[in-house]
Amino acid sequence: MAKTAGSDDIDRIIQMAWEDRTPFDAIESQFGLGEGGVIDLMRRHLKRSSFCLWRKRVAGRNTKHQKIRSDRVVRFRSSDQKNRF
Repeated sequence: MAKTAGSDDIDRIIQMAWEDRTPFDAIESQFGLGEGGVIDLMRRHLKRSSFCLWRKRVAGRNTKHQKIRSDRVVRFRSSDQKNRF
């Protein structure tokens, strides 16, 4: 990560990582943290059982990878996400 992550940034990265329609590319462009970095962050900040559930959930999920996701999947913004310009 380019800058030191505060707890708000870490919470937001974890939230984005759990969202099905948020690709790792979006996390990287917003926080400078690639897929491997997200995995490491999740491993450090989640309980082991939660990390294992998350890894099982995102493994092979094409919506998490922009290059392999369907063109039918459009950008999604959750209702609790702040508007960012």
